[in-house]
Amino acid sequence: MKNNEKTNVMRVLDSKKISYESHTYEPDPTLTGEQIAGILEEDPEKVFKTLVTQGKSGQFFVFVVPVKEELDLKKAAKAAGEKSISMIKQKELLPLTGYVHGGCSPIGMKKQFKTFIHETAPQYDKVFVSAGKVGCQIELAPGDLISVVGCETADVVLI
Repeated sequence: MKNNEKTNVMRVLDSKKISYESHTYEPDPTLTGEQIAGILEEDPEKVFKTLVTQGKSGQFFVFVVPVKEELDLKKAAKAAGEKSISMIKQKELLPLTGYVHGGCSPIGMKKQFKTFIHETAPQYDKVFVSAGKVGCQIELAPGDLISVVGCETADVVLI
């Protein structure tokens, strides 16, 4: 990827001297996370999606979970210390985070919200998250992701 094609996510990681590898694929809004993992030839357990929620208190929270898993809203609310949590509407995503649906990354949002990553992430050498645009993923060490975002690990998926 050329320097002028770097995403905000990549610029943030570069500024913090965090090592990553970028992966691109033909953007297709119909692709599922599992299909993207297949394109990357990676285990879907190592490819994570970024979900933005709002608690009953009005606060926003970000959850980073494996693409083949579904966020458990009750577990998410418990992790966040909220009575309940709901997904934000898709139209709210861009103004709130600066990212579009399918290209939302936990790194480099307009405002840093309290973020949780699924507890399985640290067991892998590398994980994948969106690089901030549809058709681009970054691969990095989960510890680096956790430190740059300041997130906590939690069990937040449906069983």
